[in-house]
Amino acid sequence: MSNLPDLTTYDAVLFDLDGVITPTAEVHMHAWRTMFEQLFADWDITPPYSDSDYFDHLDGKKRYDGVAALLRSRDVEVPWGDPSDAPEENTVCGIGNRKNIVFTRVLREDGIAAYPGTLRLLDILDAAEVPAAVVSSSKNAEDVLAAAGIRDRFEVVMDGAVAEREHLPSKPAPDVFLAAARMAGVEPARAAAIEDAISGVQSAAAGAFALVVGVDRGAGADALQQAGAHVVVSDLAEFADAHDARP
Repeated sequence: MSNLPDLTTYDAVLFDLDGVITPTAEVHMHAWRTMFEQLFADWDITPPYSDSDYFDHLDGKKRYDGVAALLRSRDVEVPWGDPSDAPEENTVCGIGNRKNIVFTRVLREDGIAAYPGTLRLLDILDAAEVPAAVVSSSKNAEDVLAAAGIRDRFEVVMDGAVAEREHLPSKPAPDVFLAAARMAGVEPARAAAIEDAISGVQSAAAGAFALVVGVDRGAGADALQQAGAHVVVSDLAEFADAHDARP
């Protein structure tokens, strides 16, 4: 798509992590499915967990918010608890911590690699001296970036741990994107944001970023556009290809 916007003309580019920089969404999906299938079986909850639950209730949200949203979709309410809750506890936080055990085990055993198209785009932005930042709901962002060997590519990492310390609401509220822009020293009206989650696109759109890019990893191009994406691609290699094709 040679008509794609030139990302090197923006003051900064803010990237979601899971599904945009690294395929950690696949690890998250596997971890959520494993945990919730067992939970639903133990508690006799119906209908059973499906991949659509991931996109509808979990994708792009902070871990505990996602747990609460999914249980609420089944008319199940449990105490919120505390982030220090043991994974065996039947609280929102305990259930969220239970899922994270599966995720960290898979990440440690299998590692992770960034999408090649994203690495190409990061090379182009670096050559143009355009700062890149990470905006992620995950508390594992630092570990994932380190495992992929790309932590030094980003001047700012606004992740779930930082958001929790700063008491910032979860996506689709724009607060985490706006905070990342402040940390990067740029105005949203002169920056681009890239997301693959519907809630993340909604967050960036609500923050009035100059360009909101949706990366369709399964949420659906139409859904991403309806959420506020100005353009939708299947992979960031499309931006790299468009850049290389320019005179």
